Amino acid sequence: MDTSSDRQRWLDEERSVRSTMAEEGVVSPDQLKSFGGLEFWEQALQGTVPAPPITRTLGFVPISVARGEAVFQGTPRFEHYNPLGIVHGGYFFTLLDSAAGCAVHTTLPAGMGFTTLELKINFTRALTATTGPVRALGKVIHSGKSTAIAEGRIEDPDGKLYALCTTTCLLFPLA
Repeated sequence: MDTSSDRQRWLDEERSVRSTMAEEGVVSPDQLKSFGGLEFWEQALQGTVPAPPITRTLGFVPISVARGEAVFQGTPRFEHYNPLGIVHGGYFFTLLDSAAGCAVHTTLPAGMGFTTLELKINFTRALTATTGPVRALGKVIHSGKSTAIAEGRIEDPDGKLYALCTTTCLLFPLA
């Protein structure tokens, strides 16, 4: 496997997504209710709805979405370090919560929302500022009337696993 070309391909894909995304912001509640989840994320990737502000705060972006799936990518930075000199677990948590939660969101019809009820993470290795780009891959396992369950993984271009999670989301009509 040619790691350097995979890494460069990932960075090129991220740059392409960033070039089409709109500035950070939030859509109005009425606008949000008018989109199904998959349509919302497709519009975000096309730059026709604002990018979530958290993407700037932690420096990650959605790379792709499909029904029941979402991929987010970021590159850990020194600003993400904890006192031990490695990336804080909150970075892992937020990246996985975004990918797994948005995978759930892509299954929802217009007028439905979700929130994370529980997220359980297993860390397998540390992230540092030298790790390079990583991706969180979210996939829905089950989607019912009131709850959904998804899983997520953080991997690098070599396929090394850094963390995995399961999440349970509450589904509800948007007010």
